[in-house]
Order: sequence, then C-alpha cells, then structure tokens
Amino acid sequence: MTGTLDVKSFIDDRGMSARQWLLTVLCFLIVFCDGIDVAIMGFLAPAITAEWGISKSAFGLVMGAAPVGLAIGAIFAGSSSDLIGRRKVLLASVFAFGVLTFLTAYAQSPMQMAVLRFLTGLGLGAAMPNTTTLLSEYVPEKRRSLLLATMFTGFNLGSAIIGFVAAFLLPAHGWQSVLHFGGALPLVLFVALLVFLPESVRYMVVRNHPADRIRAVLASVSGSRLDGVDRFTLTEERVESKQPVGVLFSKNFALRTFMLWICYFMGLLVIYLTTSWLPSMIRDAGMPMQTAANVTAMFQLGGTIGAVVVGVFMHYFGAQRAIAAAYLLGALALVVLGLSGLESAMLAMIVAVVGFCMSGGQTGLNAFAPGCYPTQARATGVSWMLGVGRLGSIFGSSIGGVLLSFGWDFKGIFTVLAIPAVLGAVAISITALSARRSGKVAQAKA
Repeated sequence: MTGTLDVKSFIDDRGMSARQWLLTVLCFLIVFCDGIDVAIMGFLAPAITAEWGISKSAFGLVMGAAPVGLAIGAIFAGSSSDLIGRRKVLLASVFAFGVLTFLTAYAQSPMQMAVLRFLTGLGLGAAMPNTTTLLSEYVPEKRRSLLLATMFTGFNLGSAIIGFVAAFLLPAHGWQSVLHFGGALPLVLFVALLVFLPESVRYMVVRNHPADRIRAVLASVSGSRLDGVDRFTLTEERVESKQPVGVLFSKNFALRTFMLWICYFMGLLVIYLTTSWLPSMIRDAGMPMQTAANVTAMFQLGGTIGAVVVGVFMHYFGAQRAIAAAYLLGALALVVLGLSGLESAMLAMIVAVVGFCMSGGQTGLNAFAPGCYPTQARATGVSWMLGVGRLGSIFGSSIGGVLLSFGWDFKGIFTVLAIPAVLGAVAISITALSARRSGKVAQAKA
C-alpha cells in the first residue's frame, strides 16, 4: 500500500479487526458504567429519604443535580474533544465519575449529596458523546447503526443491573454499599482504557497530526501494514464554518440540530421521570422495595432488547422511520400503563414494553446523531444534542416529585407522558425532511 490513503474509505471497505472489536467492547463498558451511575439514585431514593427523614420533593434537589451536571458536562467537556481529542476526554471522564460516585457514599446531607452528584454529572456528561463519536469513527459504515445501538444497550443493561444489585445489597449493607459498587467499576475500567483506548484517526487527520502518528494508530487498530502510506486524507462534506459550534447552526445543519435537540429532550423527559419516580410510586402503593426495584429494572431490560431491535430496523428501514415508530409505540404503551395502574398483574410486562420502545428509540437516536455531522464538528454536534436534551432529564427527574406533591396519581402522570413521546416522533421525522432537502450528511440508512 503506497501513497495517499482516505481513512474513511479504508475503514468502510474492510471488515472488523480484533482491535476494533476490542474498542467496541470498551465503549460498551463505558456506557454500561454510565448507565449504572445515571440510574443509581432512583433505586436508592426510598432508602435515603427514609434514613434521613426528608420528603420526596426535598430529595428532588439530589435527583436533579446529576442531570444538570450531565448537561453542562456534555456541552463543554463533551465538545472539547473536537479540540483536544476523544481519548483524553474519555479518560478524564471515566476517572472523574468513578471517584465521585464512590465519594457520594460518604455524603452527610442532601446538599452535600447534591454537590457530589452535580460533579459526577460533569464527568458523566463527557462520556456518552465521546464514546459515541469515537466508535462511529472506527467502525465500517455498513455496521455502524447496529454496532452503536448494541453499544448503547450497555446503558440500559447497566441501569437494569444496578437495580438488581440494589435489591441485593440494600437490605444487608445499606445504600452506601451500592454507591461503592457503582464507583469501583469505572475505576477498574479506567486502567484498561489507559492501555487499549486509541485516539480517533479521523480526528487526527482533521487536526493535521503527523502522518507517522496516524499511520501507527491506524495500523494498530486495523491490523494492517501501512508502511508505504505517507499521506492520509478524509473525504467528507465541506462545511462553511471552521468552528465546530458554527457548523451546528450553518444553513445545512441548523434545522437538523434543533430537531435532534427536541427529540432527545422529549425522550429523556419520559425515561428519567419513569426511572426516577416509579420505584417511589410503587413503594407508596404498599409494595416492598425489592418489588419496586425489580419492576423498574424491567424498563431497562426492555430498553436493552429494544435498542438492538431498533438498530436492526434502522439498517433495513431507515433511521428516522425506525426511531419515529419506536416513539409512537412508546406513547401508546404509556397510555396503556397509566390506564392499567399499579395493581395490574401485567405491570412488569407493560413497563418492559415502555422501556423497549422509549429506550430503544432513544438509543437509536444516539446511534443516528454522529452521521448527521462532519468529523470536525461530530463530537460537538453529538454532545450539544446530549447536553441540551439533558434538560429533559432534569425536568423529568424534578417534575415527578412536584406532580406527586400536587396530588397527581400514577394514571395521570403516565398518561400525560404520551404527549412528549409523540412530539419526539414528530421531531425526528422533521430531521428526515431536513436531510432530504439538503441532500447531504444525515443518512436515512446506515
């Protein structure tokens, strides 16, 4: 192999190497730890509020702190990887949220815990966009949707596993032990990332890194000899702005950017309200804590299966169609959940269907977003979608306690949640019209 090499075509035209599969596993594990940390407080809230003798609305400060940190961390730390690299930001992110989750076990008051959860959120916020970006830049285009969707099942699986871990550890060892578990895992993973996580070669080409460095990284990841290559290029759409943020609001990307934000906001609103407050609502109905944890975990397990199914449908039927269908079916399932009530014998199954649709669609959106932007703004585009969309998680985490304090019941809350699910379907459908109009970056099929 001699002369000039287009790295995108080189990756797209080859199969997956052992190192690319290892990278997929590492990214899966990062997202798995992310899912544990994001969901952990929902399972611990009943035990902590009981021990500290505080109300649900008072604990809303703690529940909402991490999503605020996530939003800020995604926008600033997440987009910083377009300037300093995906690898550096990911390493800092995983180390930070591991240490801070461990320290949260030693909080002595709601305010202390809220501060620690906010700082944890800053670290978490940088993980998701950079994991998404890095993997999307290293896997062949024909496999991208399915592999990214599969990677994101780690989030749902982590959120489900921590529910079962909480059900096991809480009765015997207290809520602090669950936080110790949630903090230790990412610190173990951090060591593996130091050794095996590569920098993105597409990022290196765009940032004009030396050819020798690019050659070494690409040869290692692909398992190929590239001794004769002395120049690396990247063929993709030219953009008007040289600044990553400017690309998001340029003529070809502005409408797409805003619709991605709206869709992500609506999906997270539904997911976070459900996972944050469903355990407390089940407990208030007189059911044991273990039942509350296990039923809520079914939401995440349903989402894990849904992510893979939506990823397959994205490949065969188009990304926007598959995601829109998932949100619409999720809206229908939410209405069924609200009308059935907590006493339904089918409660766990209906919750799993809601998770299948909503988390499946949300995972599909995560897999779809990187293809909407060029390399120089990819991490920024994904991180701003995650950051601005996180306002939905903040709203969902906080509004649940407020609605309950106002006297809203289970039926009213979950029936109304169908509205944001429908709005998410409308927003992702508009991105299809935007992409068709510009005829450029966003792909209807991956």
